Amino acid sequence: MPHLIVEHSANVADVADIRGLVDALHSAALATGIAPLDALRTRAAPREYVAIGDRDPSNKFIAVTARLGAGRSDADKQRFIDALMHALDEYLGAAQETIMLSVEYQEIDPAWRLNKNNLRDVIGERAERSGRPTDG
Repeated sequence: MPHLIVEHSANVADVADIRGLVDALHSAALATGIAPLDALRTRAAPREYVAIGDRDPSNKFIAVTARLGAGRSDADKQRFIDALMHALDEYLGAAQETIMLSVEYQEIDPAWRLNKNNLRDVIGERAERSGRPTDG
């Protein structure tokens, strides 16, 4: 059920590989042990029309929204968002000079969510064939 939604100003692609950024955040989330491999979905959405700060065209933003099911402790939530921010810092390095960064944790209310994960069994079968664990 975990989702990582990476919104970013389109000009971030001028200083960072977005596919690599998605991979870095996905890996960081898995490394925490909080987001299971067979349920984590990470995606990026560029935003072309933005006004950032003083509207200088070199200004950029990346906003990561982590949406996970209820039941995790505050300590786990904090560890999760810290890991994501650390991944952003590590991946972007000096490129983040003109990038506003944010990471937000949102809890998904199970009463108002329908979910069907057909991929879970497929990932498990792949892991069995390859001898890899399914937990990341």
